[in-house]
Amino acid sequence: MPDISQHGHSTNLIGMATACLASHLFNEYPKPLHIAGTRESAPGLFEQLAGQATLVDCGRIFQDYMCVVFGFETEQRLRDDAEGRRRYRNSYLRLIQDWGLDSNNAQGAVLKGWVESRFGLFPNYHKQQISSFMSKDWVTYIEEKMNSRYHNNCIYMQLDLLYEFCQWVIERFQVPAATHKTLYRGVNALGDWSREHKIVHFNSIVSFTDRYSIASEFGSYVLEVEVPMVKLVFFNDLLPHHALRGEAEYLVIGGDYRVKVLR
Repeated sequence: MPDISQHGHSTNLIGMATACLASHLFNEYPKPLHIAGTRESAPGLFEQLAGQATLVDCGRIFQDYMCVVFGFETEQRLRDDAEGRRRYRNSYLRLIQDWGLDSNNAQGAVLKGWVESRFGLFPNYHKQQISSFMSKDWVTYIEEKMNSRYHNNCIYMQLDLLYEFCQWVIERFQVPAATHKTLYRGVNALGDWSREHKIVHFNSIVSFTDRYSIASEFGSYVLEVEVPMVKLVFFNDLLPHHALRGEAEYLVIGGDYRVKVLR
């Protein structure tokens, strides 16, 4: 297979063809997305959320629920223990924190593996460009995404609930936007792109920010993208406690996007 970035699984858990989800036309005319069975598996959580009036209260309830159901204490959410040992009970918060430090580490592979499993999209980059299923880069990705260290606490289920909570918040509060959000990403090279609108294939999961000034710190050029809300996994104000607040980071499901080069 000469170009792995153009392919995905024929099956996924969202009830939509992966090729459709990955297309720029879907991003321009999005449809609701849900991971099959996730909300049904946690009816008590979403019933409790429905009675809340503010996003902050909803975020607090979600984090408390996750803490209880998946067994990580409040003081374990963002830190190692007092002796500096990493805790082995993995959490979605730890994964988000480590993604912010390095999206090409093993935790990043787990996030990319979750997107592959649920949305059907193959990653096209992990540590370096992945060109085929026969490459060493693909094998490295597979080894890291399946590392038992990160799968000992139903981590995919945790991420399913995070995604569905994110979508529930967007539906309920129309935050951070109703249908699309303008986001930015800094890059160091344009290749054969011009300053016009172009279709760019992003990795299976990718970070953006809603602040041009922050994006400009990460590259010589800034890409502007209209991201559909249904492709948001995480955004800055979703939870009261998390480690990505400083860079106003958004985690977005990838695919083909129409981008505008701002400089």
